[in-house]
Parts: sequence; C-alpha cells; structure tokens
Amino acid sequence: MWLADDWKDYEIIDCSDGEKLERWGKYILLRPDPQVLWNTPKDNPYWKKLNGHYHRSKSGGGEWEFMNLPKQWSIKYKELTFNLKPFSFKHTGLFPEQAVNWDWFSDIIRKSDKEEIKVLNLFAYTGGATIAAAKAGAKVTHVDASKGMVTWAKENAVSSGLEAAPIRWLVDDCVKFVEREIRRGNKYDGIIMDPPSYGRGPKGEIWKLEDKIYSFIELTTKLLADDALFFLINSYTTGLAPSVLTYMVSNTVMKGHGGSVVSDEIGLPVRESGLVLPCGASCRWTS
Repeated sequence: MWLADDWKDYEIIDCSDGEKLERWGKYILLRPDPQVLWNTPKDNPYWKKLNGHYHRSKSGGGEWEFMNLPKQWSIKYKELTFNLKPFSFKHTGLFPEQAVNWDWFSDIIRKSDKEEIKVLNLFAYTGGATIAAAKAGAKVTHVDASKGMVTWAKENAVSSGLEAAPIRWLVDDCVKFVEREIRRGNKYDGIIMDPPSYGRGPKGEIWKLEDKIYSFIELTTKLLADDALFFLINSYTTGLAPSVLTYMVSNTVMKGHGGSVVSDEIGLPVRESGLVLPCGASCRWTS
C-alpha cells in the first residue's frame, strides 16, 4: 500500500462505527467513511471536541452540523496551500491521501531533463494534482466539468504562489475535451485522471465509471507523447481492485508505449490505532 504519511496539517486521529475523526489544521471534523466497518472504543478526547460533524442520512445524502468552524480555512502540504470549506456530500475540497501520488509524479517531473513538460489533469476537481505538478515545474492543463471546482482550484493556485504559473484552466466535459485534443494533434508528457464513480458534464452528459473507464483510458492514451513520462489513474470505487487498474492500463498505455505498470491501494495512517485506513486505489505507468 502507498501511504500518504508526510502530512503535518492533516491526520486521521481515529475511526470507528462508520466514521473517521480528522484534524484539518486546527479544526476537528467527523465524517462518514464506508470503509470503517469496525466499532472500536472511542477513547480519544477529540471525539467530544468537534468543530464539524457530517451526519449521513439513512435515505441518502446528509447534512453538516457546525460547532465553531469557519466558512473557509487553509492547510499546507510541503510547498502547497489548499483552501478548505465544507460543502455537500461531506467533502472539504481535498483528498489528503492523494499526496502520495503528488510526491511520486512531482519527483518524475523534477528529475526529467525535458525542457518543457506538459501535464493533463482530467476530472481535476479543486486542483491538488494540478498545483503539485505546476509547483514541480510542469505546464498544466486542468479540466473539470464544474465551474465552481475550477474556480476553487484557481484560488488554491494563487494561495500556493502559482498565480503566474503556466496553467490552462478549462470547464469542459473530459471526454469531449480529449476527443478535440486528439483532432488538434496535441500531446502530453504526463496524464492524471481522477474519474468519479458517477457524474454529469456541463451539458448533462452522463458518466458511469464501470461503463466508460476502459474506453476512456484507451482514448486518452492517444494524447501521450512518444517519449511520455507518466500516466496516473485513481479510483475510489470499492469494486475496482488495483489489479483491474493494472489490467486496463497494461492493455492500453503499456501496449502502445512500453514501460511498466504498477497498482496498489492508497491509504492514510490512523494515529490512535497505528493502523491504516484504505482510501481507494491508484495505477501508475512510467516509461
């Protein structure tokens, strides 16, 4: 398992009974997590010192309960700064476990002798990977179907000192964007994708991961330069095992570009137990 264990401003303090107790900077949040199937003693005092609690509804969805939590605050990861705010569907605007992947591709970018490195970030959300790649020196194209998420990502870039960085911000359907880029003949040295299990494009286009992901990987592979450096895909769908990601990327990216493919779970350490909470899976291709 690949661990995001280099955080200072974030940690999972404890997890029990379907919920995880987290510290985001100086604020304590309690949020549901489907992986937490155990019911262990809640001995840590922070269980009773919450700043925010997302209550899952039995009928689906849920709502936040706030106790002295600001509308927005920020945390840092190394050289990166992220603006956080609780919004619907329990999210805060950041997936901390992805830091282990930021470190991985940032190291590849920094060590490359290429004069210019072009990176494409698809389903780019609030820009964690975009900002990490730009900070490492890449020229990044950031694509997400939500205008609000792209605006949020721009704010994160400014907070990280990247207001003048070569980042192209696009509100677009990722599939249609990739199709247009292929017609234009554009190529990228690195591609990152973080596809949702289910989503809608800006014009109501429906995305279902199980139905679309293989054909989309196959399509996106056409945008990789002949001497491309890396390809990364993340999955939060519990039924999509790392070995499935390896199989798909081996039959698409590696088939046309050689190199090697490795997949694994990604996770976050839990302070109270010393164990690890799994947070999905990632597949990495390198040349």
